[in-house]
Parts: sequence; C-alpha cells; structure tokens
Amino acid sequence: MKLSMMINYAGGFKESAARVVELEKAGLDQVWVAEAYSFDAISQIGYLAAVTNRVEIGTGIVNIYSRSAALMAMTAAGCDYVSDGRFILGLGASGPQVIEGFHGIPYEKPMQRTKEYMDVCREVWKREKALEYSGKTIQIPLPDGEGTGLGKPLKIINHPLRSSIPIWWASLMEKSVEATAAYADGWLPIMFIPEKFQHVWGNPLKAGLAKRDPSLGRLEISAGGMLAIDESLTGDAQAKILDFARPTTALYVGGMGARGKNFYNDIAHAYGYEKEAVAIQDLYLDGKKKEAAAEVPGEWLELSNLVGPRGYIKERVGAFKEAGVTVLSVNPVGPDAVKTMETLRSIVDEVGR
Repeated sequence: MKLSMMINYAGGFKESAARVVELEKAGLDQVWVAEAYSFDAISQIGYLAAVTNRVEIGTGIVNIYSRSAALMAMTAAGCDYVSDGRFILGLGASGPQVIEGFHGIPYEKPMQRTKEYMDVCREVWKREKALEYSGKTIQIPLPDGEGTGLGKPLKIINHPLRSSIPIWWASLMEKSVEATAAYADGWLPIMFIPEKFQHVWGNPLKAGLAKRDPSLGRLEISAGGMLAIDESLTGDAQAKILDFARPTTALYVGGMGARGKNFYNDIAHAYGYEKEAVAIQDLYLDGKKKEAAAEVPGEWLELSNLVGPRGYIKERVGAFKEAGVTVLSVNPVGPDAVKTMETLRSIVDEVGR
C-alpha cells in the first residue's frame, strides 16, 4: 500500500512543496496537485518534479473541458518527461459551475468525454501513427465542412518517455464508476468509508471490472482522510480532531448543488445517513453552515479518517486494505507531520506483511 497526500490549491504552494520534500524522505509515495479555478496544476507539477526525487506526482484533478484532448496528451507527456516517469494523469469532469461559469464551455456528456480523452491520450503516447479519432465528443482532425478544411492528422513530435502513462479517474456516479473500473488505471473516489463503500459503488465497480482488459492490471484505488496518530487520541480528544473535517463534509453534502442534484448528498443517503443528509442540506442552504456541520455523523468522520492511537490506526489501515484501497491518501495534522508520516509508513508495512 502506497501513501499519498493532496496539495491544496488555495495558497501556500511553495511551503507545501517544501513539506513534500520532507515527507518524501519519511515515506510519502505520491502527491496530488488540485486544480479548480485556481493556479493551474501543470506549472506546479513541474516545480515539484524539480525538487523531489522519488515521489509520484499526479493531477488531482484536471478537467476534461478546458484543455483539448490532444493538449491533455501533450501536457501529460511533458510532465512525465520532466519528472523522469513519475507522472500520473488524474482526470475528472469538474462541474457545470466551473466549466460553464469560469471556462465558458458547455458541460456536456462528461462520462463519454472522459473516456474519449483517455483514448486520445493513449493513442498519442503510443506514437504508432498520426492521430485520428472519431468519437461522440471528439473529432480529430475536424470533419469535412468544419473549420478551414486544412487540418490533417499529425503525430506528436517528441517521443514520450513512456508509451503508457497511468490515468486515474475521479468518478462519482454509477455509470462513470463502472467506466473507471473498466478503462482507467486508477480510481479517485471521495468520502470513502471502507465498511460502507459497497453500498454506494459496489455494483458499478463489479460491472466495470468484469469488462476490464487484463493488460491494464489491477484497478488502483486511492482513499483516506485526515491523519493523526497519538495514544491520547481517544474519546473527546479524538472527536476534537475529527471535528476539523465537519465544515468540508457539510459543504459537499449540503452546498455542492441544489436539492435533488447534489451527488455528495446522494452518497450520504446511500451510506445510510438519510436523516442527516436532509438536515445538513436544509441547514446549509439556509445559510446555517455551523449547524449543518454539527449534523455530520461522528461515525462517518471516524471511519473515513485515520485519527487515534497506533493500534487503532493499524486496524483502520487494515480496513482500507481489505476494501481494496492500494493508495492511502492522508492529510497529516499536528505539530510534526514528518514523524506522523514515518509512523504511518511503519504501520502500513506491518499490515502488508
């Protein structure tokens, strides 16, 4: 089981990069750079590639609208080159608020578009022939009657370092999760509870894996949450740390979408937190954010994060591993992130024996 962490897109990137350098020495295996309507992720990937040596560097995620499919392939090949083969292309659809509101592009056919982006990227990286692709959302070159008519198939000039760069899909809804299991190298779920995730995604994962090409290998899965390891973190002390996750969980479950069109609220329902899901959304949409956060079930926070004494964390790591998680994604909190990561690395190694 590998260890990963996400870099926040809101600010302090250079400080975060310095932290990654130290955590790499402590056992960190992957770092993911987010991109919303923030600084772009790609420039930061290049920076991280220059200051690290071993850690894999992924986009977590870049959307499949604001860059053309061919540019996505070129960009990934460039990131893989400057990182000496340590790049992971994390793709996702984002949402209509960002795609239409910030980029001015229609939010159409997100699942189909993601799959076609994957197809185009893989064709470009193989560099076997000039790029031609005819899909439902992508036509390369432009069809007759569109544009100037001067477009012709081209092959990427440089030879990519790897002909197959890992593609991870941040999917959420059933059909997209099924497609992820069938076609992607890895899956980036959100709000993952090892003991309950089958209630949400079990059937689509099973259906997708049944169609998976064996040449892709196993489906990598990254999940986790806050990380704090100390013998004192029981009872109220543990709950106090877990409370840090309440505002973000309430934002997603209550505020990321309208009533009836909030995927994260749907997840809460599927997990069995129906009453809480309704209460969180009603309070959040009424502007009562603190009250909404208070309604987030403590069980949810406990099971989706790793906060507690060493023995308890070992049990939780085992639960994530049993659920099929291959990359434990964590956000160390506390005064000594390096020591905490070193401790987790030793626990994961124990569980893997």
